[in-house]
Amino acid sequence: MTPLRIAILGCGNMGMAFAKAFLHYNLVERPDLLLLGRDAAHCQRLDATHRGLPTGLLEAHVGTYDVVMVAVKPQDFNKIAAGLRDVLQPTQVVVSIMAGIPIGRLQRELGHQQVMRAMPNTPALLGLGITGFSAAPEVERSRLHQVENLLNATGRSIFLEDESLLDAVTAVSGSGPAYFYYIVQAMMQAGRELGFSESVAGLLVKQTMLGAYHLLNTSDKSPDELIAAVASKGGTTEAALREFQAGHLAETLKAGMKAAQQRATELAKE
Repeated sequence: MTPLRIAILGCGNMGMAFAKAFLHYNLVERPDLLLLGRDAAHCQRLDATHRGLPTGLLEAHVGTYDVVMVAVKPQDFNKIAAGLRDVLQPTQVVVSIMAGIPIGRLQRELGHQQVMRAMPNTPALLGLGITGFSAAPEVERSRLHQVENLLNATGRSIFLEDESLLDAVTAVSGSGPAYFYYIVQAMMQAGRELGFSESVAGLLVKQTMLGAYHLLNTSDKSPDELIAAVASKGGTTEAALREFQAGHLAETLKAGMKAAQQRATELAKE
């Protein structure tokens, strides 16, 4: 089988998380993984920090790669669209991990039909991510399975036939890690106010979240049932939950996620 060749445009945290995962699982050989820089100075920095990987600018040779992953910020898409359009070849598949920019716009501005759109999250840095993805009808089935295999290198992936759900993926799992960090931060602050040192409060909260996750992930009980198992009637947990309900915590979280979805939709128009 011919070795897969991959070019990555946008070598920040997420772009490099995918690059490292591709190499770790031998999905691409090092000479066949190209890191694309913004300019010569950026290429030099990439050379220094990722020795042994080819680097280059967005030039004609990019057209020889099987997959081009676009990992720039969505606000920067307009800056790179024309240059990418000039080098793409019909047989290539473009995989965008930019939030909010729909497949139709990508096809139109790139003048290219084989386009896929994916929404990963930052746990991909540890191989524990979840990525929702969709594909244009023009993407060949063999290419779709090939890209799915690449996405799975950073954790798990889920294919969505309805591309419009990707903005919801952005709100639920793409931005999701920040919601957990926000709750952890609040719990740690509360721990300090209750008298613990920062390190002890951090240990108590982080280990509790880790254990709670594993219990949730391995149990056949629903979240409601797991809550009930902790919250005995008239006890301490029930007192805390009563405060959360009075403060409309669940409604606030849901409102925040809907705001994230709306922002993802707005990004497509900027």
